[in-house]
Amino acid sequence: MKYLHSMVRVHDLDATLRFFCEGLGLRETRRVDNAAGKFTLVFLTAPESPEAEIELTYNWDSIEDYGSARNFGHLAFRVDDIYATCAHLQAMGVTINRPPRDGHMAFVRSPDRISIELLQKCEARPPAEPWASMPNSGSW
Repeated sequence: MKYLHSMVRVHDLDATLRFFCEGLGLRETRRVDNAAGKFTLVFLTAPESPEAEIELTYNWDSIEDYGSARNFGHLAFRVDDIYATCAHLQAMGVTINRPPRDGHMAFVRSPDRISIELLQKCEARPPAEPWASMPNSGSW
C-alpha cells in the first residue's frame, strides 16, 4: 500500500494557494479543471516530501459550510525555523493560534480553517519573544 494524499475542500482557491504556497512553501504539482463537474482539483507537495500530496478541492459554485475542520484533525509540516515561519505567516495576515512558545510547535489555520501544525526541524529553539509570552488565539 502507498499513501497518496489528503483532500480538503476550500472556498477561496486563490487565498488557500497563497497560504500554502507563499506562506508555507508548498508547490503546485498538478491541476485538474472539470467544467462539467464545476470543480478544480489542485495537488500540492512539500519540497522535502514530494510523494505525499494535499489535494485542494474547489467546487466552483458551492456555498456549503465545511464546518470548523476540527473533526479532520490537522496537517503537520516540519519547518527549518519555526520562528521565521510564524513571523512570515503573521506578516501575511495569518493568526498564530498557538504560538511557538516552546520553540518547537505552533498551530495556524488556512483560509478555510484547516488546522495546520508547524513543528521545528531538529531540536526545539530556545524560547524567544514575542512568541514566549504570546497567548493562544481562537481554536486550533
